[in-house]
Amino acid sequence: MTMIPILILAAGASSRMGGRDKLLEDVAGEPLLVRVAKTALATGHPVSIALATDRPQREVALAGLDLHRVPVPLAREGMSESLKAGFAALPGGGPVLTMLADLPDLQTDDLRAVLATAAKAPDMILRGAAQDGRPGHPVLLPGWLRPEIEALSGDEGARALIQRHGDLVRLVPLPANRALTDLDTPEDWEAWRATQADIKTRAS
Repeated sequence: MTMIPILILAAGASSRMGGRDKLLEDVAGEPLLVRVAKTALATGHPVSIALATDRPQREVALAGLDLHRVPVPLAREGMSESLKAGFAALPGGGPVLTMLADLPDLQTDDLRAVLATAAKAPDMILRGAAQDGRPGHPVLLPGWLRPEIEALSGDEGARALIQRHGDLVRLVPLPANRALTDLDTPEDWEAWRATQADIKTRAS
């Protein structure tokens, strides 16, 4: 399998968390950001992570992990800056698997499923989806999209590219709703933790 690089987008401001940093929230004894990074690293593919320069605590949390850190000095201008910085730091012009850093349910096998699909559909935009077909993450962006990524601005992210090239998008079904679970607010975290506690209780 081609060693497609993975780019974790972790430069967001957590603006809906009431002062807390969602990427440093505890998940099974470690910060969410660390959990996501380890999930990506376990694929064996090279992993880069786009980080805002004004959030040093995230860098501290990632200490010791074999990641290529990509600084995003203009992170406050929107998701486009993270994508542009990340792709600029990955030479070669090939595809990149992008994933958000606030997806606690994604597992290494989910990433591998999307990466494996790329071998069969190298020119397609691949998007992880829930079992019921709702599109989510991660998103594999083929190399031919790089010029359009460089032209993004503001809070345009992969969604803008997907909308523009909808006929070239292929969904990759992943178990349950793992492709969809992102946690943006304290209420999201409370509900998710309650669900995890319930699953643990039923399994015991």
